[in-house]
Amino acid sequence: MKFAKEITRLRRIEGQARGVICMMEDERSCVDILQQISAIEAALRATRTKVLAIHAQESIAAIIESGDEEAQRMKLAELSDLFGKFNR
Repeated sequence: MKFAKEITRLRRIEGQARGVICMMEDERSCVDILQQISAIEAALRATRTKVLAIHAQESIAAIIESGDEEAQRMKLAELSDLFGKFNR
């Protein structure tokens, strides 16, 4: 399965999110809660980057195999837009 590692990572993130909820219910320190939220955000960014890389690899392989220059230009433009949109 191509997303096996990402699914595992997302399940870990899900557990972290539940942990933050418990921290809030227990009225833990805001600093501790913010640190955990920051860790969740970093894990989500890493997951997004990996999924984008998988998409790029698959797309590039497909357009190379197609030999269609117009499709290649369109797919490369799409990938460029995706990297710009999601790697901020």
